[in-house]
Amino acid sequence: MKFIFVTGGVLSGLGKGITASSIGRLLKARGLNVSAIKIDPYLNLDAGTMNPFEHGEVYVLDDGAEVDLDLGNYERFMDAKLSREHNITTGKVYASVIEKERRGDYLGKTVQIIPHITNEIKEIITRVTRSTDADVMIIELGGTVGDIESMPFLEAVRQLGMEVGREENCTFVHTTLVPILGSVGEQKTKPTQHSVKELMSIGIKPDIIVGRSSAPLEEGIRKKISLFCDVPPEAVISAPDAKSIYQVPITLEAQGVAEYIIKRMRLTHLAKKMDMADWNQFLSRVLNHSRDVTIALVGKYTHLADSYLSHLEAFTHAGAKEDCKVNVRFIDSDEITPQTAPALLGDVDGVIIPGGFGIRGVEGKITATTFAREKGIPYSGVCLGFQVATIEIARNVLGLKDANSTEFDPRTPHPVIDIMPEQKGSCKMGGTMRLGSQKVMIAEGTRAHQLYGATEAMERHRHRYEVNPKYIESLEGAGWKFSGRSEDLHRMEIGELEGHPYFVASQFHPEFKSRPSSPTPIHLGLVRAAIAYKDGKA
Repeated sequence: MKFIFVTGGVLSGLGKGITASSIGRLLKARGLNVSAIKIDPYLNLDAGTMNPFEHGEVYVLDDGAEVDLDLGNYERFMDAKLSREHNITTGKVYASVIEKERRGDYLGKTVQIIPHITNEIKEIITRVTRSTDADVMIIELGGTVGDIESMPFLEAVRQLGMEVGREENCTFVHTTLVPILGSVGEQKTKPTQHSVKELMSIGIKPDIIVGRSSAPLEEGIRKKISLFCDVPPEAVISAPDAKSIYQVPITLEAQGVAEYIIKRMRLTHLAKKMDMADWNQFLSRVLNHSRDVTIALVGKYTHLADSYLSHLEAFTHAGAKEDCKVNVRFIDSDEITPQTAPALLGDVDGVIIPGGFGIRGVEGKITATTFAREKGIPYSGVCLGFQVATIEIARNVLGLKDANSTEFDPRTPHPVIDIMPEQKGSCKMGGTMRLGSQKVMIAEGTRAHQLYGATEAMERHRHRYEVNPKYIESLEGAGWKFSGRSEDLHRMEIGELEGHPYFVASQFHPEFKSRPSSPTPIHLGLVRAAIAYKDGKA
């Protein structure tokens, strides 16, 4: 087993996940089987109950795992399919150890951080690595070196590196900040020196240092970091701010990161020629475009862009496909009223209503949907956005003025969105959730069929409420056609409005399946409709 551990210092948010993903992309381009694990030092079992304001979006995997958004970057960059086992949290580790202790697995031993917690961490890492049959497993340690929460994980990977062979089977990549003082304009290495010193005090010596800065590292600064941090000059990597995260693999490749790792770890079974042609073509389309559109994202977590990271990336993928830059305008749904909608939405080329939970901001989303429907603006709704579209059409087209979801109004006389009868018997909130990849059946001759070019698709879900079967016939009679349904045909998956240029919504989350080489049909359809809408206004 060969491991690449990616740690971070100085402060969070430096791009450890993008660094890990980019290294994975470069190694995969050389024919290696690469996988990734994200370690999150929080006590939650998973990210499912976290507020997007605090932690960014909750990313959902095929197996229904609710995980950290960095796993989305891994899947997009490496075109990989990961599982719940690829996200390790403090909560998972401690829960497993306590369960073993209660069973008596430790034979009366005093259960301690070392060796029991660290052994559990090592066991999970090695088990996942064997199960994926990876040539290289890339492991990102969340948090910052020095955080008390990260200490057991750092100790565990230190031990693991020693056990598998520190010289050949293990590489530590440390990402740090190299700030530039505004008044002087000088790149400062002291934060990096202190961060590396902190890491070495734990017993881990970095093999590669990735210096994040607003500008490329000066040659003298690279040599200084090399000298003071005891790494070869070629192992000090400059990672300046980029126009697109998809530039980062190219930046690392230009500095020989992959070749350095391959040589150091004696990696074999390499392809005769590195294959980055598709990636370079995609990047060229991202950076160079002949047109642009503006799409309003009307959400309730818009103060943190990471809350909708997968939507942003899906629009990047779709825009590149159409030689178009998609400008996403974040609009807080709390600010939208019938009076403010024209000013906030009147000049956009498309509208998307993303997912969410809870009643806050829902009426604003419904108002935005009404505006898009009445003005003929291209529209997509995802998850809650699909339910919002159903409520809006029930109220304003079907004439059911008090229509609502029982999530927001349990006493509504017209519960067009409700928990399915078979879900109501569950006493646990999580027991009513539909999570993960499930089959969607698509009717022929519909817009959805045109978008997908198929009669079925596997899409990822994360929701609790559904379209109430009692209202399906009347909703379809009002023009809200359900062109996609679950495999048993009981749950509505895709809705499309007759007589509108583009009004398509999905109960599932297509953004989680979007990749640079294959944008999701829902987002691609919206971008194409937005282009046509803008051209029609010109």
